[in-house]
Amino acid sequence: MKHKQLDIAFFGSSLVSAYWNGAATYYRGIVRALNERGHHVTFYEPDAYERQQNRDMEDPDWAKVVVYEATEEAVYKCLEQAAAADMVVKASGVGVFDELLEREVLKLQTDDRLVVFWDVDAPATLDRVHHDPNDQFLKLIPQYDMILTYGGGDPVVNAYEALGAKKCVPIYNALDTATHFPVKPDPRFEADLAFLGNRLPDREARVEEFFLKPAALEMNRKFIIGGSGWGDKQITDNVTYVGHVYTKDHNAFNCTPKAVLNISRESMARYGFSPATRVFEAAGAGACIITDFWEGIDFFFEPDKEILVAKDGAEVAAILAGLTEENAKAIGEAAYKKVLSAHTYSHRAEQLEKLLYTKIERKNKALA
Repeated sequence: MKHKQLDIAFFGSSLVSAYWNGAATYYRGIVRALNERGHHVTFYEPDAYERQQNRDMEDPDWAKVVVYEATEEAVYKCLEQAAAADMVVKASGVGVFDELLEREVLKLQTDDRLVVFWDVDAPATLDRVHHDPNDQFLKLIPQYDMILTYGGGDPVVNAYEALGAKKCVPIYNALDTATHFPVKPDPRFEADLAFLGNRLPDREARVEEFFLKPAALEMNRKFIIGGSGWGDKQITDNVTYVGHVYTKDHNAFNCTPKAVLNISRESMARYGFSPATRVFEAAGAGACIITDFWEGIDFFFEPDKEILVAKDGAEVAAILAGLTEENAKAIGEAAYKKVLSAHTYSHRAEQLEKLLYTKIERKNKALA
């Protein structure tokens, strides 16, 4: 049975800027892959947090980008436009008028139009509503046709369904092969271990444990930290802070060091099954990845063969001490093969497409 191509209205933080916006590459991968499958996405993003002044890409030809002023009037105008879509997506963490959007997108729900909440930080959202019984989102959850998340596995699915979600499905992070791939090493990023991530409250303590502690234990090795917000952080002399790393430099950042470090935010590590986008980006560049431990790692990569796992900073230091260039290269190559075979955004878009068509067909049968 041939299905119609979908027009999708997507309200998110930003498609064109990764500045203080870790979800950017996730959005880009999903939206590009949906476009390749024939669907059309209009991405609505607010002009906020200096993201438009720090764009790292022009408007793409695989999506229509609508940048709106951070005003209620502009939000309502975008909602009027979105009413022409087959599906409306409200992502978490838009950053401007989130509560308004959570309520108002549901008014666009019809027999012919799906309205979906896409949670790009489900652990944080669930923690928030569990701690605040007056959070308006609690009563809205059952009204959405579907809750999508970018991670969390069964713990997140069970938590959302316990709150009344009709259906909750993780659409995991993945590799965008159009933007992340092996490149030649760049002397700027030469190091034994590199970490890339913005400074956030529920990540900082884990960065201290899994990155800064090993650096202090291995003073004869070179470490690099990239991302926004670390400028005034106390670091040892063998650590270089390179500031915000633009998307165009991610491949070199991942390809150059002997190993790259993944550190989960505390909430994501607690829920498990929440690999950061950068895990797949690093694997797509053939990097040897060392990750902090979280439940579900082996669902994505085989430990010791395709990824190295550490339970604390001392284990990171021990792994580095025993890691040869040959072993690092072999692990990186194995991760690269795995991600191409099972974890690209083409795989995720195919999963999402089947999910949406199934939902649409069930809606149509219920109306017949």
